[in-house]
Amino acid sequence: MTEVPSYTSTHAIVIGGSLAGMLAAAALKDRVDTIEIIEAHDLPLAAQARTGVPQAAHIHPLLSGGAKAIDTLLPGTIEHLLDTGANRVPVTTNMVYLSPEGWYRRWQRDTHYLIAASRDLTDSVVRQRVLSDARVKVRSRARVISLLGDAHRVTGVKIRTADGSEHTEYGDLVVDASGRSTRTPLWLAELGITDLVEDHIDSGMAYASRVYRAPIPTANWPLINVLPDPALPGPAGGILPIEEDRWHVSVYGPPGSHPSREPEDFEHYVRSLRHPVVSDLLKHAEPLTNVTITHSTSNHRFYYERLKAWPEGLIALGDAVAAFNPIYGHGMSVAAQGALAIRDLLTAGLFPGFARQAQRAVSRPINVAWSLAVGQDVLYPTTTGKRATPADRFLHGYVSRLSRTATGNFRVATALTEVLTLEAPPTVLLRPDILLASIIGPLRPPHIGPGFTAQEHQLLKRAGVQLP
Repeated sequence: MTEVPSYTSTHAIVIGGSLAGMLAAAALKDRVDTIEIIEAHDLPLAAQARTGVPQAAHIHPLLSGGAKAIDTLLPGTIEHLLDTGANRVPVTTNMVYLSPEGWYRRWQRDTHYLIAASRDLTDSVVRQRVLSDARVKVRSRARVISLLGDAHRVTGVKIRTADGSEHTEYGDLVVDASGRSTRTPLWLAELGITDLVEDHIDSGMAYASRVYRAPIPTANWPLINVLPDPALPGPAGGILPIEEDRWHVSVYGPPGSHPSREPEDFEHYVRSLRHPVVSDLLKHAEPLTNVTITHSTSNHRFYYERLKAWPEGLIALGDAVAAFNPIYGHGMSVAAQGALAIRDLLTAGLFPGFARQAQRAVSRPINVAWSLAVGQDVLYPTTTGKRATPADRFLHGYVSRLSRTATGNFRVATALTEVLTLEAPPTVLLRPDILLASIIGPLRPPHIGPGFTAQEHQLLKRAGVQLP
């Protein structure tokens, strides 16, 4: 008589119903039998603000590196986002972008892109697609208060619900996607793992945002971005065209150049940008929200991949591993790439050593974004946690030279955007052809002002908007 092999179902627990938590569930749903997401709050049913996401009030572009990862995890998601009002912004074709080194050309051959939408819309589209799978459940108004297991293996979590009762839930895999409020370092210490290294690098930057009704349709409208002169660090900001013909406006600055939450002060701050294009456009736009301001712009990273011991059955993802200064727009894309790395590794199943390998795989996209964000933030004299080294300043000088070259060289502009959209590592910028191009400099003369197209000028003119 042939013996029928026994089957043991597998169960995963995801801590946090954030975008990272939903993407973790997307990565796991075809590899395990059931998933429970433990969320401290109620999750909205539509494109509404979710408690615990203060950065949702600020510009949230999804870089093409992240968009491609999400579409691999959840095929058709980006198309669904576009169908519900998000805009695909080709880089640099649909960008009016004043870099520290000058105006970028709007090259007609687009190679990379951004998905421009409110964070609420992006969250809701991903959330709906994940939760439509019967294998994924959510336990709302519940918090994970500790891990079960030991330093060798995590076997589940202890949960406290809204009524104060406590429960245990066992699982084959626990993924921490609880964001900046993560307690994994504390939980690891409770298990006896205490040699964790972390970095906290804070430029002291403040961020203020407001949403406006645009005077023109925002479909195919360019992203506007104005950065400061490198010799005079100060305010920066831009306009992201989002769904429902709205403009999402964010401005930011280091200590001494902080924006204010008062509407009149916000408009004055926008006028203080290096070029008046943002201010000129907003004169004809209708404010729809109050001004939201945040000082939570630090870069914070836990180096889990360096630990000598890592328990089986535990992975951390997204801001629970590394949170970036939001002005660089890396968070969602890094979380998506990390989730995709977990899914790809799970093809071989929950093999011995899987969690350690997965945590190392999660760190790889973090390394790229971390080098970009911290490499810029350490240059501010107000930054705490790390000081710019001669190597940092040398690399910044080289990237600045590349940026100046990119204002008139398509190949260099493409290489830079490939890195900035998280589709390639910074080493791309050290290719021989890019090094040579940086020596030669721009092949075309720089623009002297915003490069709006004739069609865009006509659109503005019909709306009564006159730009200088």
